[in-house]
Amino acid sequence: MGDEPLPHSHEPNDELDTLLLRAADGDRDAFAGVYDALAQPVTGLACRILRDSGQAQEVTQDVMIEVWRTADRFRPDLGSAKAWVLTLAHRRAVDRVRSVQASKDREVRAGMLSADRDFDQVAETVEGLDERRRVHRCLAALARLQRVPLVLAYYQGMTCAEVAHSLSTPEGTVKSRMRKGLDQLRACLEAGS
Repeated sequence: MGDEPLPHSHEPNDELDTLLLRAADGDRDAFAGVYDALAQPVTGLACRILRDSGQAQEVTQDVMIEVWRTADRFRPDLGSAKAWVLTLAHRRAVDRVRSVQASKDREVRAGMLSADRDFDQVAETVEGLDERRRVHRCLAALARLQRVPLVLAYYQGMTCAEVAHSLSTPEGTVKSRMRKGLDQLRACLEAGS
C-alpha cells in the first residue's frame, strides 16, 4: 500500500501538460490540442453548476480564452493541466451563478420600486434576452477560427491588433476571419436559429 500512487498524482510528462506548456509559448497547434481535450469536460462541469447549456457554452468559451491568454501561469509541479483548467472553469461558473443571482436580485428590487412598469418595457427586456441567446447559439455554431477572434473583440473589448497579437496571427488574417464569422453569424440570425 505504501508504494501505490496517490489518487490525484499525475505524471509530470503528461501529454496534456506538455501541450499546455507549449501553448504558453504561443504554439497554436498545442492550444488546439488542449482545447480539443478539455472543452467538453469544461462544458460538462459548467453545465452541472449552471444548469443551463447556453451559459455553460459561454463559460467554456470564456475559460478557453483565459487558458490561451494565461497558459504561462500553469505550473505542472502544482497539478495537472486538466485540474488547472477545470479549476478555472469552476471559478468562472460559480462567478456566473453569483452574477446571475445578483442580477435577479437587482431586477426584483427594481420591480418593487417600479411596480407600474409598462408592458412594453417588460416585452423589450424579454426580446433582448432572447436575442442575446440567439446570438450566443449562432456564435457557438461558428468554427473556432471565426468564433475566437469575434469573442475576443466583442466580449473582451480587444481591438483587431490586440486580437491578432493575442492569437499570434497576422492582423489581415484576423480581420478576414472576423468578417467571415460575422457573415456566418448574420446568416444564422436571419435564419432564425
